[in-house]
Amino acid sequence: MTEPRGRRVTAADLSRPRHPVPAGASITPPGQQPDQEPSLAVRNNGGRPPSAEQAPAGRREALLVLSFGGPEGSADVMPFLENVTRGRGIPPERLTAVAEHYHHFGGVSPINAQNLALIEAVRAELARAGVDLPVYWGNRNWAPYVEDTWRQMAEDGIEHAYVFATSAYASFSGCRQYHEDVARARTALASDPSAPAGPTAEKLPHYFDRPGFRQANAEALVAALARLPAGLRDSARLVATAHSIPTSMAAVAGPQGGAYEAELRAAAQAVVDAAAPGRPFDLVWQSRSGPPSVPWLEPDVNDHLRALAEAGEQAVVVFPVGFVSDHLEVIWDLDNEAEQTAAELGLAFARAATAGTHPAFVATVRELLQERRAGGEPRLGTDCPASCCFVAHRRPDGRHRGQEPSPA
Repeated sequence: MTEPRGRRVTAADLSRPRHPVPAGASITPPGQQPDQEPSLAVRNNGGRPPSAEQAPAGRREALLVLSFGGPEGSADVMPFLENVTRGRGIPPERLTAVAEHYHHFGGVSPINAQNLALIEAVRAELARAGVDLPVYWGNRNWAPYVEDTWRQMAEDGIEHAYVFATSAYASFSGCRQYHEDVARARTALASDPSAPAGPTAEKLPHYFDRPGFRQANAEALVAALARLPAGLRDSARLVATAHSIPTSMAAVAGPQGGAYEAELRAAAQAVVDAAAPGRPFDLVWQSRSGPPSVPWLEPDVNDHLRALAEAGEQAVVVFPVGFVSDHLEVIWDLDNEAEQTAAELGLAFARAATAGTHPAFVATVRELLQERRAGGEPRLGTDCPASCCFVAHRRPDGRHRGQEPSPA
């Protein structure tokens, strides 16, 4: 976003998109329920299912990196958290507690810089491969908002966008909500009669099982094991972590349900097979939010570390395979809280890096894009049924909306 001439941009300026969805507008067509066909994937693609054919010659296309967003300074923190939790009835004291995690790092979330680094790496990768496509960046909860980026793409003449979401897995917050972000951006643009026609869109598929994602995580796990004392490396417990979600959300993840846990377990197994063949691992959860009365996936990583210590384990390596980059939930929940828990228990502790800008992962982004442009049967994440990952609860105004975990 650019700064208006003559005054400083404030957190209040950045707390909403410049081109939001008008009050009363909806991403769901009149007379249709959110979990009824046609799906979000079809509607975002202009009313047609994502194609198995090669992209039309001459169509002006772009890649959009779509992410969560994060504050850039102390004044941004509370407006950002209010964006994340709006309409969910989160108590103010919970927001205040979460805000302290951000203030610990000067109010700056590392996710924005990490996304910019990924975008630059992807641009260089595309250039090396001779793929001449512009790369844009949009966020759900902070600037640059996807609504504003969508208008920019429209003004630049983009006719079709391939959307790379910074989440590799199925779930409401990991997949469906990114389809909703695109639908919201398209609705905001279509609501303005003075705006140019916006692009159609298709989200790139889940990539938890891609070789490049596996390689990036496996090499990070090998490096983490090497940081332990030599006598503990072969016996250290391997612990994969991912963001906990409500069990109700996990139950409906994917077309048949349960896909979030299944995909994570498959990804973790592939990483261990590549980095430490034959060794067992545990899949545990972190970054839980929400009231204690709502069941979420367990065990929590800190509780699991206590159980491992009680069982006589001496060392642990945590690999956060559920995350794409070392953003706040990784560096706070693991490098701060989990590492401190391990120290109190006398456990040797090492944490593996996330995929980040590892060259194999960057190449994966390029491969996903090229495969969709070349055609072929759309995979899950690109062509999702209307009911896929749908979780609804009734808001105070009587409408339904999904549940989104709040940041750590």
